[in-house]
Amino acid sequence: MIRWFAAIIGYFIFRLPGAIVGFLIGSFLDNFGGTRSGGSQTVFRDMTRQKVSPADFELNLLSLCSIVIKADGSISQSEMDYVRQYFVASYGKDKANAIFRTFNEINKKHEISAQRICSFLNQRTRYEVRLQLLHFLFGIAQADGSVSIQEINKISEIAGYLRVAASDFESIKAMFIKSADNAYKILEIEKSATNEEVKSAYRTMAKKYHPDRVNTENEAIKKGAEEKFKEVQKAYEQIQNERRLN
Repeated sequence: MIRWFAAIIGYFIFRLPGAIVGFLIGSFLDNFGGTRSGGSQTVFRDMTRQKVSPADFELNLLSLCSIVIKADGSISQSEMDYVRQYFVASYGKDKANAIFRTFNEINKKHEISAQRICSFLNQRTRYEVRLQLLHFLFGIAQADGSVSIQEINKISEIAGYLRVAASDFESIKAMFIKSADNAYKILEIEKSATNEEVKSAYRTMAKKYHPDRVNTENEAIKKGAEEKFKEVQKAYEQIQNERRLN
């Protein structure tokens, strides 16, 4: 890919800033050729509401990954592996390795603006995609066995920049952070909700996170949607058992 060659040349001349500029210039050249050949798809790209080049989305997604990985002050190998496995499954081993060469440089000490990245994504992605992104970022944070308060705060900040509703954020967080009223948080209701309100909330959430809403043939996206849908079902079943609902 031209963008990776340009990034490497830029890195040797101007280090990290040169790599990023070279990557973006190379991306333009890649995309020019890709529009004639059909281009490539990412696991999120087919859900965007405007055209987003694979290179632009990859760079911004990797930057968000980097922000979450560094949130607690250390770089966890298991979190890095989680991201690597995602990109290998999405792009293939060779391309994933090329992507990570740039990612490793971004992940060292370079300051990345989450607000700028999210502003870019807000203009080019549907709300469902941004929910999927939050779920993915929580998955990264949990990859080392626990989600730290620093990681939660950072993902919460990103959710704000992505204009994700507080109720949706708390619902996704509850899928990863267990608590006494976890099931109610997933369904976005209070523990004092009536039985009818519980049933209504389940129907709403099941519709929101149903895999059919994803509308894609990509297995990675389908798996993420199925995981959220299962968590909604489990939450409702737990409340059903507690309240002995039919």
